[in-house]
Amino acid sequence: MAAASPSSAPSTTPSPLLTAERAAFPSDLPTLQAFHSTLAQVNNIGDNDIYHWYLASSGVTDTAPPDLKINLIYPCTDKHIKKYSPQTVRMVTETPEIYKNYVRPYMQRMRDEGRLNWVFNIIEGRAEQEDVLLRDPGKGSQDGEDERFLLTPDLNWDKKTLTSLHLLALVERRDIWSLRDLKKRHVEWLKHMRQKVLGAVVRLYGELERDMLKLYVHYQPTYYHFHIHIVHVMTEATSTQATGKAFGLENLISQLETMAGGPEASMADMSLTHYLGTASDLWNEVYLPLKEGKKKT
Repeated sequence: MAAASPSSAPSTTPSPLLTAERAAFPSDLPTLQAFHSTLAQVNNIGDNDIYHWYLASSGVTDTAPPDLKINLIYPCTDKHIKKYSPQTVRMVTETPEIYKNYVRPYMQRMRDEGRLNWVFNIIEGRAEQEDVLLRDPGKGSQDGEDERFLLTPDLNWDKKTLTSLHLLALVERRDIWSLRDLKKRHVEWLKHMRQKVLGAVVRLYGELERDMLKLYVHYQPTYYHFHIHIVHVMTEATSTQATGKAFGLENLISQLETMAGGPEASMADMSLTHYLGTASDLWNEVYLPLKEGKKKT
């Protein structure tokens, strides 16, 4: 038998593998106060109402490419500060009665305070129009309902890194505030929106395929105007994609399809378990008093 040639023998030279991760930002006051002085090449990439977005370099060299995405909210409110402050979370079960008696009125109050101005600016063409990726006329109006929606980048995406892609599908209609307003008769509309969104994303970003995308809806959402999140499946799964916060769109559609009852059967008719931060208004105004027996369901 002929001997193997030296070139075909497996290499015994070990190969190195190096990984690097960005450490957490220091939180001591002197470091935070000096943070702005370390930034270089700060470039504004968008503005809408009180929200402003920038790319910047952390100042390693004068020619270093941007490695920071900076979000500025000015002027901010107490709710913004609570949202971004460290806090513990609690799991709560929202029954149909709790939703009707406490949560729905809270949603109405938040909408009445003008917290959706930035959303309406996009929908009505007053802001971020250069970022709108798709305006879809809808599957076809039924019972006079508006089925139009648009696709736009989420404010937390740098608009460059595909593996961290994060888009939003914003509906134009204003009668659906959250997944609680979804009814069995909305199934075909949701299926149509899903197909249109997936088709648009893979067409816009040729490196992506449909099974590389994840679609979900938040509950509780940050703002009460129905929207769908579209992310790359490799996007780091933070708490916003966790059980108790993110509800998969396909699972929602299936749940509505198999729900007992006629076309008006609704997600408002069932109990939902999700988590809340202990600094949130809903926890302090609704669930903590319920837990302590100071409110009745």
